[in-house]
Amino acid sequence: MRFLPTLLVISLSSLSALAEETVKNLRLGLIGLDTSHVIAFTSRFNDPNNPNHVPGATVIAAFKGGSPDIPSSISRVPGYTKTLTEEYGVKIYNDIATMCHDIDAVLLTSLDGRPHLEQVKPVIAAGKPVFIDKPVAGSVKDAVEIFQLARKAKVPCFSSSSLRWYPGVVKVATADIGEVRSAISYGPAPSEPHHPSLFWYGIHPTESLFTVLGAGCQSVVATETENSIVVTGKWANGRIGTLQGIRSGKSAYKVTAFGSKAIAEQRSGGDYTPMLREIVKFFRTGKPPVTPEVTLEIYAFMEAADESIRQGGKPISLPEYLSRNGWTR
Repeated sequence: MRFLPTLLVISLSSLSALAEETVKNLRLGLIGLDTSHVIAFTSRFNDPNNPNHVPGATVIAAFKGGSPDIPSSISRVPGYTKTLTEEYGVKIYNDIATMCHDIDAVLLTSLDGRPHLEQVKPVIAAGKPVFIDKPVAGSVKDAVEIFQLARKAKVPCFSSSSLRWYPGVVKVATADIGEVRSAISYGPAPSEPHHPSLFWYGIHPTESLFTVLGAGCQSVVATETENSIVVTGKWANGRIGTLQGIRSGKSAYKVTAFGSKAIAEQRSGGDYTPMLREIVKFFRTGKPPVTPEVTLEIYAFMEAADESIRQGGKPISLPEYLSRNGWTR
């Protein structure tokens, strides 16, 4: 008899966990079927046999989207739509507002950042929490408007590169190296003519840089050639961050932090899985793991780099740049 209460507690605990998981299995909708992320995300959410399965959410709906003036966008829509509908049973909707009636949360995955502002408006109107895949928008101005609309409507919203949760990046960011003095992050940064030059792929090494140094960048100076772009940021706490964007040639991702006691170098990569776990947690709690202030500072860093280049390498103040684009805290 002395073991019965223990067994009963274990049984009730297991039933409680199972019931909680069942209740919180979120119904997700995708907006934009023009990026490989839609398959990578859906396979992790929907397939329990996937070794990287992320429980707690299922993709059940999608809006196709696609940008005709970006070949790498519009050409992918038919194939990804076919995979989602035939392999995962995802229902395709003709408009976002209707889709929002049947789901709990949204993954805005459109490859092109320019339509994100208009695509997110019906999501915010429906009060659905939304994760916006990179790039968060086609400009800092649009990104500011997105977060202001979400804030005004009290709708949870966040955006991030998956590199923020790569184990190798996290290890550098949390390494015991004393006072962090500076950091260097490099990675591929091919540009796309409809976006600020670092928005397309430069977001990844930039996100790693900010993961290590944190927020507080005050100004940027940039220079570029045909094959490279280098951006140097000065932080309010005296730190300096350098981004080396690789336009062409051999490329890889790596971030290195320089501290008062030691140097920490990224030794490993990662994948989307840790970020997707954070997204599910965000959808459940409504608390973004990355604040709008941090994300906007990251995008201002990237867009102001182009402005610095246009002005011959002049330093650009990030607080002033954000203010000019309408951001108020």
